[in-house]
Amino acid sequence: MFDVVGKKKYFFAFSLLITVPGFIFILLTLLTGGKEGLQFTIDYTGGTVWELKFADANVTPDQVKATLAANGLADSTVVRTSDGYLLIRTSATPLEDVTPTPQPSTSPSPSAPSASAGASASTGASASPGASAAVSASPGASVSASPSASPSATPATAVIPIPSTGPLGQVATALQKEHGPISDQRELTTVGAVVSGDLINQAILLIIVGSLGILLWVTFRFRDVKFGVTAIVALVHDVIVVVGTFAVLGTLFHVQVDALFVTAMLTIIGFSVHDTIVVFDRVRENKARHAGEPIAAIVNHSILQTFGRSINTSLTVVITLVALLLFGGSAITYFVLALLIGIVSGTYSSIFNAAPLVVVWQEWEDRRRSRLLAAARPTRRASA
Repeated sequence: MFDVVGKKKYFFAFSLLITVPGFIFILLTLLTGGKEGLQFTIDYTGGTVWELKFADANVTPDQVKATLAANGLADSTVVRTSDGYLLIRTSATPLEDVTPTPQPSTSPSPSAPSASAGASASTGASASPGASAAVSASPGASVSASPSASPSATPATAVIPIPSTGPLGQVATALQKEHGPISDQRELTTVGAVVSGDLINQAILLIIVGSLGILLWVTFRFRDVKFGVTAIVALVHDVIVVVGTFAVLGTLFHVQVDALFVTAMLTIIGFSVHDTIVVFDRVRENKARHAGEPIAAIVNHSILQTFGRSINTSLTVVITLVALLLFGGSAITYFVLALLIGIVSGTYSSIFNAAPLVVVWQEWEDRRRSRLLAAARPTRRASA
């Protein structure tokens, strides 16, 4: 019979080996102000993400970064994507007050209809050469397309016009003056600091509330705080493994953490505790059946009884996640990767960390109780 509990020190050492480097990279996030470690999307940091392509394919990220720095955006980063686009990320200011929105593209119209009652508001944006759009608003809150649009016009498609006004327009003008025209623009997103701060607070609150709920429920379910605390320790182990891995990936490959990552972390938390509860439930049953046996033997027997079930359950999930990772598309790649790492880590921590920690805690309590009893005996004899 394999002695899992007897080799617990080796399993604890392996856990330290995979968590300490990740924890160091997590700390680098705080020590370097986000330049190293975890790389957050603008959903959490606030700022502007601008993905564009110049007509001149020889324009380098360093040249674009120099132009941005000359226009007051020295803290921006510019990287070239695998398909030739330049991905620009900068802070919330001075671009946060300009957020171009997609405009519908229709066939050319010679003029825009006028608004009634002397009050009108119209906007027009050039989507491509020879194509324009006009929108008219009246006090009756009606929106109408130009009546001169051709009946044979193709369905409208949403485009993001290259900005021409405001701080963002000034930057776009400077870039085109230095490096030639922008031939394509794939993304332009701005998130203010207030919105990003709210998202961070919500993410932290979700994780804290979820963890506290798990601690209270496991403690209540097994009538022993040891089970609740060790379940949380295993959970923290899994969180550090996943977050630490993404901190390393962020430092080396600029992989960013987005809202889907928080969703993945909450899923991992639930799955990790699921496996832990399976083992703990068998420990509780065996304690009643084998009363008087050492706690180490009971826990080891419980782990071996549930080992096959835990591995089979996790393996089916892992196979599905690997398929998604390979064929699911780039939009969910890092979400699936976080789940995959978390599921494997959660299975490991439930079997080789959580249950052995219960043994360590119980044995410490037994030794402490024995010392107190041994110290009390001489006192009783002296009083007799």
